[in-house]
Amino acid sequence: MTEEHAAIRRVPVETDSPSGATNAYLVGADRTLLIDPGTRSDALDAALADRTVTHVAATHHHRDHVGAVADYARAHDATVWCRAGRAADFAAAAGIDPDRTFREGTTIPVGDGVEVLGLPGHAPEHVGFAVDGGVLAGDLVVAEGSVAVAAPEGDLRAYCTSLRRLHATAPSRLYPGHGPVVDDPRSTCRRLLRHRLARERRIRAAVADGAETVDEVLGAAYEKDLTGVRELARATVRAHLEKLAVEGAVAWDGTRARPA
Repeated sequence: MTEEHAAIRRVPVETDSPSGATNAYLVGADRTLLIDPGTRSDALDAALADRTVTHVAATHHHRDHVGAVADYARAHDATVWCRAGRAADFAAAAGIDPDRTFREGTTIPVGDGVEVLGLPGHAPEHVGFAVDGGVLAGDLVVAEGSVAVAAPEGDLRAYCTSLRRLHATAPSRLYPGHGPVVDDPRSTCRRLLRHRLARERRIRAAVADGAETVDEVLGAAYEKDLTGVRELARATVRAHLEKLAVEGAVAWDGTRARPA
């Protein structure tokens, strides 16, 4: 399955992500930037059959976004990009050394130019790519549900700031790493922020009521069944406690939480 929106083509490929698929994106026509090829697939091969891939990049280094970077870069002799200062981590995850690095404001020379936006939070190196009035937003947003922001690499303060930045810039569309294109960017950003703040209120209330350990906070703050996702939920609680500690809302020493 592929999806077209002006200069951007979305190709979901099967990965081991919780959603079961990761969106690869093709930007540009004859000369193409390939973003987030999580795995090699027949659908992606077919989408690239009549194109020349000149550049390959990723929103961040999680395996379900970089698993086929090396394959496609070598097959097309493409330039591989990664976040400046993260080359070693990128190479370890993607299995190939980057040729060039980007940072906030870098323009990748495809079409009218693809601008890099720093959007950390889900991962410290996480970026977005501004194209044709929209933003390829990786794991910052999803059309339904929520995105994992889990310690130790997830940073909820940064994540919320990135959501607010997208809300303020009001792109025409958001192209997420998983699931369908988001046609209501501002309302989606608000929904995701409300979700985080609601979870934060429950965690603060749990600590105020005497919960100290991650498992105690987890039991008090989560009402849903956590079968199969308990470790992810624990890491999310840690990320919330780290945010609240920096803001002075709770005391957290990495083991026990207490009211500030």
